[in-house]
Formats: sequence, structure tokens, C-alpha cells
Amino acid sequence: MDSWLALIAVCSGFCFALALVLTQFGLRTAEPLTGAGIAVPTTAVLFILLSPLSVDWAAWHTDSALLFAAAGVFFPVAVTLLTFSANQLIGPNLTGTLGNVTPLFAVGFAVLLLGEVPNGEQWLGIAAICAGIAMLFVGRSNGVPAPALWALGLPLGAALIRGVVQPVVKMGLVDWPNPFAAATIGYGVSALVMAAVLMSRRHEWSVPPRTGLLWFIAVGLTNGAAVLLLYMALARGPVTIVAPLVACYPLITLVLNRCFLGRSRLAPVAIAGILISVLGVGLLLRS
Repeated sequence: MDSWLALIAVCSGFCFALALVLTQFGLRTAEPLTGAGIAVPTTAVLFILLSPLSVDWAAWHTDSALLFAAAGVFFPVAVTLLTFSANQLIGPNLTGTLGNVTPLFAVGFAVLLLGEVPNGEQWLGIAAICAGIAMLFVGRSNGVPAPALWALGLPLGAALIRGVVQPVVKMGLVDWPNPFAAATIGYGVSALVMAAVLMSRRHEWSVPPRTGLLWFIAVGLTNGAAVLLLYMALARGPVTIVAPLVACYPLITLVLNRCFLGRSRLAPVAIAGILISVLGVGLLLRS
């Protein structure tokens, strides 16, 4: 396997994990809608300002641009809203864990849209990663009361969107292999969608205090880096390899939670889950 592909995918996972943890600090000062209204447009503006240096607009490919824009209608804006809400209701651990089913959706749509069919070893690696990360949180409800269990559908919805978006963006990158273009167009469209949502619900949000504003700016930039790295990985390799590697971010979320939030030590079953996930990554890398 391309070692740079693996490194870029893992770095994307790290940024997704870091954004999840930083979101916890921002949500102490504002509601999810307010946070998303800061994070998404901030990153969109940054990508647009950098685009004269990062995007060769002379290489414009209409079909690819339309695919990037279609992805931007849902990603990252819808994923950000769903993830922020899930983070507030069930915490970063369960949010990250349920987001782990993303590679199942991504691989399924990659098979349908791109004809990328994993071999036996890759299927085993994907299954090991998903099962191992699920084991990290066996028996841990994160203190979620029974009436809030519906909130588990929020990160699952985010995972479905991420799973669909990856092969769609991959299709666009085939004819216009510029991850910066994909991120810039996608974030630009997401910012417009976010603006429409804020206008329609203008009575439900307000400007947070300065501390919260800074936290959500940091979350937006971190998520932007994660998305850009994800697209860079997709430009180099197949969805069936990239998606499972990026989906390892719940492992990193646990480590960062211990560093930033002082979470309790891991149970034996969680340690076993880590080992199984690492084994799955090893199988993917060997394939």
C-alpha cells in the first residue's frame, strides 16, 4: 500500500477526533446550531481565501465541480449539525463510536458507484476495525437516559452521509484530481446551506461569548483539515481503503478524551477492541 495514503488517512482521522473533543468545550457556551453556524462558514472563508494559491481554476471540470457541490449540500454542514447535537446529547465517545459504521456505508456505495470490490483480506480488515471500535464502548451508555436513546440516530445519520459522500467525491476527483478544489467548492456550498438554516431559525441562535467563539473557530478549522486530508487520501487511493482507516478516529478520540477531559481508564473489553482494530488496520495495510 502507498505509505503516504495510509499516513494521510490516519491524519484525517486524528483531526476528526480532535474536532470531536474540542466541540465539547464549545458546547459549554452555546447550542449546536450556533456552533455549526460559526464553524462551517469560518472554514469556507479560509478555503476561498486560499483558493487562488491552492486551486488551479483553469483546470475546471464541470461534472466534477457539480459532484463536489452536491456533496457540499450535505457534507460537512449536515454532518456538523448532527455531530454537534449528538455530542451534546450522548458525548464524544458514543458519537465517535456510532460514526464508526461509516466505512460500511462508504464501501457499499463504492461497490455500487465505482465498482471497488474489496478482496477477502480487506473485508476482514474492515470487519475487524468496525467490531473492534464497537467493543470500546460495550456496556458504556455515557450516562444517556432512556428517553434520549433516539439521539443515537444522529451519529448514525452523520455516518450515512459521510459514507455516501466519499465515493461521490472520489468520482469527481477522477476527472479533476484537486482535493483543494473539492474542499473549497464543498465548503462553499455548505456555508450557503448553513446560512439558509440560520436565517430560517434566526430566533434559535445567538452569538456566543468570546471563548465559545474561539472554540468553534478551532473546531471548524480542525474539521476543515480533516476533510481536506480525507479528500487528499481519496485522490490517492480507493474508498475501500481510505474509509476504514479514517474510521479509526474513535481510538484517537479515547486518547484525547483522557488527555483533555480526564476520562476513566479502559475496561479489558475495550483494550481487546483496540487490539482487534489495530489488527484490522494491519490487514488493510498488508492488502
